[in-house]
Amino acid sequence: MPQIAITIAEGRTPEQLRSMMHEVHAAVLRTANTRPEHIRVVVHEVPRTHWATGDLTLTELDAAAARHTVATAEDHSDQDAAPGAGSLP
Repeated sequence: MPQIAITIAEGRTPEQLRSMMHEVHAAVLRTANTRPEHIRVVVHEVPRTHWATGDLTLTELDAAAARHTVATAEDHSDQDAAPGAGSLP
């Protein structure tokens, strides 16, 4: 009786999680020579504040990525300005 445990950071919709469980179930059914009712798929959602990669939580990584995106967008908007426009040196 296959049991598949998936650990994933919070942030997906119920529909996304259901689709993932369906796809995992289908893959196990195709490859494990078992009956559908014997397959167990369990999803463990972890708060982004409780998951660290490289000593940064996922929440901290999200914030850093958001700051980078804002900075990049600001850089691009400065480049789009007319020559001589914008802030003074």
